[in-house]
Amino acid sequence: MEPLTENGCSRVTDGNRSASRTEIRLAGSGGQGLILGARILLRALALEGKRVAQSQSYEPTSRGGFCFSDLVMSDESDYPLVTGLDVLVALDQVGTDKSIALVKPHALVIIDDHLVASRPHGDFTTQAFPMTERAKKIGSARVANMVGLGALVSIAKLCKPASLEAAIKLETPKKFAELNLEAAKIGYALARNVH
Repeated sequence: MEPLTENGCSRVTDGNRSASRTEIRLAGSGGQGLILGARILLRALALEGKRVAQSQSYEPTSRGGFCFSDLVMSDESDYPLVTGLDVLVALDQVGTDKSIALVKPHALVIIDDHLVASRPHGDFTTQAFPMTERAKKIGSARVANMVGLGALVSIAKLCKPASLEAAIKLETPKKFAELNLEAAKIGYALARNVH
């Protein structure tokens, strides 16, 4: 697998045809807003005219069980489920442990440095940020998902920050929009110096 291109995509060549496909997972435990986070990222990508499919799964417990939501961004209509992750954002150890086997070489792995005690190692780049800690400082651990999205957009350049902010406004109730926007901006700031 080739490394991610400047816009965060894997470039796949098949004969004379070249297509890009990026597979993204937000993973953690139920109650961390992973499905909402993926829906917001899907909307941000769609606002920029990108083709994206979303899928999700969660264990049958309302809180605490493994939960993930996947996005596949592709130039073409092909298989809409992930087969190998280019990007993993893991908000806790459960999300990391249950997703790391799908991570491709040269992928980007973003973890919460307080809730992922066992840092993953492999042929990928790992960035650790205090996502939940910073979310708590602005009022709610529940916006750690937005901190993670901000960091992801800052590092992987999958979409413009303005598109993510527009998607947050479109996908969250007005009473939570400002807190979510603030959390995404914290994520941008945490990841600002990552190359």
